[in-house]
Amino acid sequence: MRLNPTRFLFLGVVILASIPAFAQNQGNSFSGRVQRVWEDGFRLNTSGRSITVDTYDICGDNTTRHISAGDQVTVIGEFDGGEFDASSVTKANGTNVCQ
Repeated sequence: MRLNPTRFLFLGVVILASIPAFAQNQGNSFSGRVQRVWEDGFRLNTSGRSITVDTYDICGDNTTRHISAGDQVTVIGEFDGGEFDASSVTKANGTNVCQ
């Protein structure tokens, strides 16, 4: 099969389109300060970057009982559709949240 310029361009676009998804899944841990909390998640400020953390899998609809705005936390999980799905949340004092 000969790679003509159109096929080469298409192949390049496919490869470049997959890089952001690959890069997002590489960083599965973030630390920062909680900005805002709601029933199944919170907003985390991580050194200038702000991410939405989904905690439903570990806290259900009870996140506000365990996390408050201003808390320093570390989250472990993965990105899914623009949100970070947490599999673990740990406060600065070492306490695991909702587990």
